[in-house]
Amino acid sequence: MPTLAVANLRKVDLGPAILDYLQKIDATLAPYDGRFLVHGQPVTVLEEGWVGDFVVIIFPDRARAEAWYRSPAYQAILPLRTGNSDSTAFLVDTVPETYRATDFLKTLGIG
Repeated sequence: MPTLAVANLRKVDLGPAILDYLQKIDATLAPYDGRFLVHGQPVTVLEEGWVGDFVVIIFPDRARAEAWYRSPAYQAILPLRTGNSDSTAFLVDTVPETYRATDFLKTLGIG
């Protein structure tokens, strides 16, 4: 299943370091077949609590997502983002097209 790298970036300093990060990140994604799905587009906040920009990168699987994040190329530019923003990033696997909310109940032994 595809894996998403998701980030919520708050308080971003759009100075030279972030510009450098943006100029270099695409090259770090290519060897792992990663690509942007969402990159800072405006969000419509439906419930309270959201602040900042939203980024989603898709990879064919978790192994490639983790390999990208740990790669020397990405680790070299990571401080450009973390040092110039308040951000949270994580990996999450997608679900099959046939997935239904009740499938989660089965993982809990209910239903």
